[in-house]
Amino acid sequence: MAQMIGAERPSVSLATGTLQSAGLIRADRGRITILNRGGMEDSACECYQIGKETLDRYLAKEIKP
Repeated sequence: MAQMIGAERPSVSLATGTLQSAGLIRADRGRITILNRGGMEDSACECYQIGKETLDRYLAKEIKP
């Protein structure tokens, strides 16, 4: 995952540990499960909403003929 997002592995471990301690995710070897999506959205910066809206617009264009 660190490679996918361009971060160092310790940074990813710290972030996943924090989110897991907060009960928002469960992190196992090679798998992350979101347990509380609303909590994840609330803990994210405004970047989450911007990215989501961009993806939604892109997917809407892909679906239309």
